[in-house]
Amino acid sequence: MRVRRSRARQQQVVELNVTAFMNLMVVLVPFLLMTAVFTHISILELNLPSLGDAKQNKKDKPSFELHVTIRPKAILISDNKGGLIKRIPKVKSGHNYQMLRSTLKQVKARFPDKKNATILSEQNTKYNDLVATMDAVRQYPALVDGELVLAELFPDISIGDAPRRGRR
Repeated sequence: MRVRRSRARQQQVVELNVTAFMNLMVVLVPFLLMTAVFTHISILELNLPSLGDAKQNKKDKPSFELHVTIRPKAILISDNKGGLIKRIPKVKSGHNYQMLRSTLKQVKARFPDKKNATILSEQNTKYNDLVATMDAVRQYPALVDGELVLAELFPDISIGDAPRRGRR
């Protein structure tokens, strides 16, 4: 008789109760979806010169090229012949992007067909400074008919390394 009872106990089917787990999932999944931060990735297309452009530019008369150089204590606006247009010193809060935009507006007024600019940065330039400078060179906020729009300055941006300063 004892043998039969032990076999009966071993053959009993155990039910798995998943109700508590399902209740947890019903609450947890919507909570995670509501609190998740969805990121927006924007891509900025940069123009890099090709070898053919360099050969062609040597033969042609050099045209006006705008250079914006990011230094630790200032932003320099110059042309391709090394002529300094303006030196914008750094303020307490960082680089003065408002003055950069206003200076570039004046340059754009002199060269309205010009769409490209080169941003030169030093090796230890902060990423945020580079992106903010690129944004300031590309466009500026303007009021048109009472609406705030982004007006175009120099949307075709090339980037490169800033030349080393001479030792003094």
